[in-house]
Amino acid sequence: MSFDAKFARSFTEDKIAFVQRMGLKAEILERGHVRLRAPLEGNSNHIGTMYAGALFTLAEIPGGSLFLTSFDFHQFYPIIKDMKLDFLKPATTDISCELTMTDEEIERIQAIANDTGKAEFILNTELTDTNGAVVARSKGTYQLRKTGR
Repeated sequence: MSFDAKFARSFTEDKIAFVQRMGLKAEILERGHVRLRAPLEGNSNHIGTMYAGALFTLAEIPGGSLFLTSFDFHQFYPIIKDMKLDFLKPATTDISCELTMTDEEIERIQAIANDTGKAEFILNTELTDTNGAVVARSKGTYQLRKTGR
């Protein structure tokens, strides 16, 4: 299955009004690989660091982007069941995060969802500043669900 990169970019950056307002940008959108970036400008809190809600959004949205680039969105849809975010240090620059999934993982998850109607999987990522320092780590529990069930 191939994906429409223009559609995936538009859906990632523009579909959710909050994400659009925060200026989140998709830097990489490939099968099994996404990287997103959020600017500090417009997303800072009262002490000048990135607002925790913006960091959480940046950690959560790539799961949907990865779905768009890797799974058949005509047959499946994703939901997030749980997310944990560990804040490690203040974010004082633009922040990026990256998710990867192998072709084998994609096919395994899709096969389970095809057979049972749903498949649960974990996505872990690190949020990094422009110097490469990790400012937060996230663990998201997602579920791929078959449409029509």
